[in-house]
Amino acid sequence: MENLPDLGGLSDQELKSLIRDLVSQEQEISYQRRLLHGKIDILRAELVQRLSGKRSSGESLISAEDVSRLSEILSHGEPFHPRGVPERE
Repeated sequence: MENLPDLGGLSDQELKSLIRDLVSQEQEISYQRRLLHGKIDILRAELVQRLSGKRSSGESLISAEDVSRLSEILSHGEPFHPRGVPERE
């Protein structure tokens, strides 16, 4: 994120232009966020459908890899990340 310019040195027109630019950027970011949320919802629905199919056919919903990963997390004291998303460093 870039810093704001010296606001005292800007004219009213320059301030209005800066506001318009930032509002436009915010709207674009908001649009992209909504698109991402839509894609996430579609992917989650697909996963739920697949897991429901596994359950119906009697397959295990928890794999050996899931158990192994949980054991790693518990033994190393790694912080919990909801939805499997690691924190950014």
